[in-house]
Amino acid sequence: MRFRLVQQGFTLIELMVTIMVMAIILMVAVPSFNEATLGSKLGSLANNFVASVQLARSEAIKRNAAVTLCASSDGSTCTGAWKDGWIVRAGTTVIYTQAPLPRGFLLSESGGATSLVFQPTGVGATSATLTLCRATPTVGSQKRTIDVSLTGRPSVTKQPATSCS
Repeated sequence: MRFRLVQQGFTLIELMVTIMVMAIILMVAVPSFNEATLGSKLGSLANNFVASVQLARSEAIKRNAAVTLCASSDGSTCTGAWKDGWIVRAGTTVIYTQAPLPRGFLLSESGGATSLVFQPTGVGATSATLTLCRATPTVGSQKRTIDVSLTGRPSVTKQPATSCS
C-alpha cells in the first residue's frame, strides 16, 4: 500500500493578493463606517436634547409653573454654554441634569441664547435654533439642527456640514 503525500496551503503570491484585496476593501469601508458612527452619535445627542425639551415642557404643564431649560457648566445653575451640559429646573429645583457633550462636539444656539423658558401652558417664551456638530478632529459631512418653536415643539433636521461653529 502506497501513501501519497499531498501538500495543501497557500503560496506566497496567493497570500499577497488576498492581503491586497482586503486592504482595498478596508480603504473603501472605513470612511463610510466613520460617517455612520458620526451620524449615530449626532442623532443620539440631538435626541437627548429633544427629550430635555419635552421634559421641560411637560413639567411646566404638570406643575402649572414656568420651567427653564438652560445651559449649565456645573449642573445646578444656568451658567456656561450648551456644550457644557444643561439642566431642567422649576424655580430653584433641578429636575434633570445632562452631562457635557463628548469632547469634539459642539451645540450652539444661533442667537446666543443659553436658556429656554416654558410657560404653564407648555408654550415657549421664545423660539430657538440650535446646531449640533462635530468640531474636532474633523467636521464630518453632517450636522443636526434642532428647532424649538414658539409652541414649544422640538424638531431635528439632518443637514450637510461644511463647518462647525
